[in-house]
Amino acid sequence: MILRTDVVARRPYSVIKRLVRPLFHSFKSLLLHKLRAGLAVLGILIGVTAVIWLVALGEGVSYQAQQQIKELGATNIILKSVKPSTSSSSGRSFIVEYGLKRDDYERILAGVPTVERAVPMREISSNVRAGTQDTDVQLIGCTAAYFDINYLNRNRGRMLSDRDIVERQNVAVIAAATAESLFGYKNPIGRTIEIAANNRTDVYLIVGQTESRMPSASIGSSFEGRDYNEDVYIPLSTFRSRIGDQVVTSRAGSREGELVELSQITVTVGDVSQVGEAADIIEILLEKYHSNKGDYSITVPKELLRQAEMLRMMFNVLLIVIAGISLFVGGIGIMNIMLATVTERTREIGIRRSIGANQTDIIEQFLAETMVLSGLGGVAGVVCGFLCGPATDTVLWGIESWLPEVWRSLPPTIQNLKPIIAPWSVFAAFFISVGVGIVFGLYPARRAAIMDPIEALRHE
Repeated sequence: MILRTDVVARRPYSVIKRLVRPLFHSFKSLLLHKLRAGLAVLGILIGVTAVIWLVALGEGVSYQAQQQIKELGATNIILKSVKPSTSSSSGRSFIVEYGLKRDDYERILAGVPTVERAVPMREISSNVRAGTQDTDVQLIGCTAAYFDINYLNRNRGRMLSDRDIVERQNVAVIAAATAESLFGYKNPIGRTIEIAANNRTDVYLIVGQTESRMPSASIGSSFEGRDYNEDVYIPLSTFRSRIGDQVVTSRAGSREGELVELSQITVTVGDVSQVGEAADIIEILLEKYHSNKGDYSITVPKELLRQAEMLRMMFNVLLIVIAGISLFVGGIGIMNIMLATVTERTREIGIRRSIGANQTDIIEQFLAETMVLSGLGGVAGVVCGFLCGPATDTVLWGIESWLPEVWRSLPPTIQNLKPIIAPWSVFAAFFISVGVGIVFGLYPARRAAIMDPIEALRHE
């Protein structure tokens, strides 16, 4: 009974010893040919590093794209006025009426139960002057909620308030680039600006300045890119009373104008799952009260987010395929080295077979060597994979420092690229590298195992 207990106690140790010993001997055997083994490890290292780096870069680019979409708000529905195509007027003056109405805004608040917030705005191009300095801007008539929904932060002063809206105050909040163009590095708070719009000029008191914000990129044909740094914001009620809905432009002896009540309405619902239903209800409401069906558009950022996620997955698959080719090439290198090793050690194989080793033992011996090669390459590749961030920062810093013209030509997505290492790519790359070693080591191992022991012993 004591003997059987001792045998049971020794069994786990024997199993571990049987697994570890071939790996230890394989490592010693590979050290006899350091250069050859090193080249095989290098091939796997490059493949694993390529997988991790390419996926990390793809995740970084995808993250920026998704953040730009999320800035629209995944629970937002954006309604925009769209100017319909019109033929030239036969007279010298004509007005085009189109777009969203204030009644549309009220109907949406009253008729869509899942709406938590609706933010209207009116927008025109304008010229702003401060003393002797002037600049062209986008003049935005908005409410206090407009800054929150567009992630515009305060740099100086204050933002527009509900009191400004109710009292129709002649106050303005200017964006970062506008402030720099008009006042340089001086504090603009408390100063006045003259806004020329619709053939009249009004004086506004500057009460706030927004922080600089990266321009949003255009997303397909659904959402246009926008630069928030060249805006001037005034109360929507002030915009209506000072400038009005009808904006007339004189050019080449003719007068052209447009009558638009609201340029955009951003609707926010409580949850992403409610976006689709709310968008359908809004579309029904607008179709009912708009005879010209082409004078508005509806953008659902949730759909864009879903498309971006699908593109990210497709991009990652493509990158993995490209990096997988590197692993495949590394596997071929391992097979080549192991075939050469089998040829060199033919006599050793014959000796092992003659003293009792079977074919399984020979296969285990050579598979252990391929696993050591691929495992070392995999570990080294994972270590190099985590250097993706510092390497990318160094390359971008070098381009910015030594090639400023090239740097300025790069899109913001590349200039602000931050690789994101996906944990799954690390594990996948390592285990695939080990699998590649096993697969490409099977043929050399089997070739060694089926050798005739007598012929192997005769080999010189």
